[in-house]
Amino acid sequence: MTDMIILLQGATATACCVAALFFLKFWRTTRDRLFLFFSLGFWVLGVHWAVLGALDVRAEHRHLYYLPRLVAFLLILIGIAERNRRQRR
Repeated sequence: MTDMIILLQGATATACCVAALFFLKFWRTTRDRLFLFFSLGFWVLGVHWAVLGALDVRAEHRHLYYLPRLVAFLLILIGIAERNRRQRR
């Protein structure tokens, strides 16, 4: 069972890094900061899942393991809020 969890965490880390590269590509094309914030958020999530898979952390209920997720989602929310604020002007 543990090997399957590690495999799924690695797959999730890979998917997050692919999404980050996808958004980075769009940021380089459009220079829209929304894509930059999405890319940064997915990079944080990808590193978070890679570290969880490498360390084989069993007690994920600890609050410190949720801090990178909070940072990632805050980056995404900041990007969305900034984009909406710019469109109103």
